[in-house]
Amino acid sequence: MKILILGGTQFLGRHVAEAALAAGHELTLFNRGLHGASLFPDVEQLKGDRTQDLTLLRGRRWDAVFDASCYLPSAARRSAELLRDATEHYGLISTISVFPEISAATDEDSPKAQLTGQQLEDAEQLSLSGGSRSGGGYGAAYGGLKALCEQEVQAVFGERALIVRPGFIVGPYDYSPRLPYWLSRMAEGSRVLAPGRPERSVRLIDARDIGDFCLAMALTRRGGVFNTSGPDGQTMGALLHACQQASAKPSQLVWRSEADLLAAGVQPFQDLPYWLPEADNAMMDLRSRKAEAAGLHYRPLLQTLADTADWLKTQVGAAPQGLTREREIELLEGK
Repeated sequence: MKILILGGTQFLGRHVAEAALAAGHELTLFNRGLHGASLFPDVEQLKGDRTQDLTLLRGRRWDAVFDASCYLPSAARRSAELLRDATEHYGLISTISVFPEISAATDEDSPKAQLTGQQLEDAEQLSLSGGSRSGGGYGAAYGGLKALCEQEVQAVFGERALIVRPGFIVGPYDYSPRLPYWLSRMAEGSRVLAPGRPERSVRLIDARDIGDFCLAMALTRRGGVFNTSGPDGQTMGALLHACQQASAKPSQLVWRSEADLLAAGVQPFQDLPYWLPEADNAMMDLRSRKAEAAGLHYRPLLQTLADTADWLKTQVGAAPQGLTREREIELLEGK
């Protein structure tokens, strides 16, 4: 296939690009050239800002388009309308954050987050001022913005639109403070503070598994909406034990109850990634049955962790995330 990727040089988009090249597809990347500019030297790279000017894409044609960098409905509308007749298949990466409430019963058709007109205007103004170039900068409006992006793409492409909603994405090139926190802690050895019950559910998905799924769907020109949150059976205990296996140094997990951690002022998820109070853990129960039936496969968790640990070794001077080691030691000592 001839594939256009909007983005393609950071986390998920980079994995899609690598998988596409490995499979022999022909790539074009369109982005601002601010991240990973030296990646893929043999790939056609068009430099531009999708929020302002898509002129370089006019008059071209691709078999499939993959969009992993859209956060504003105006940007979604602009690219979808321009590429309406330029491609047979348009894949948009969305998020499970489009759901304002998540339970074990949540599926692709569950109610989506909604924004007020003021929230939408504020988000657009923030983008115009350069205040946010990633989803994290939009705060509580993020899920609603992504829901609107979905609507814009579907309005233009209809059944030719593929909407993929990941949950917590992990793997190499993950610059978030989450999985790298645990792998870095294990790599230090010694005792490691572990939160809550080991049996509490956690649901992660390797970015490469999402990339493989998107490419497979593009090959068959299959559209639709799919939650891709990760496999059943993952737990906090299994995650942290796998992190230990992926580390070269021995470490000891010291489990502390949810009540003790909250009483000590530990911030769920922020201080200890993937830990949420039991009452808020429903998002870890969101399943991917429809995507699995369509061919979504998962690589072993240990493989994901080992590959991510190897990548982390190449990252020099990364700022510490989550709990500081000093605060962790205090908590281990009951302070």
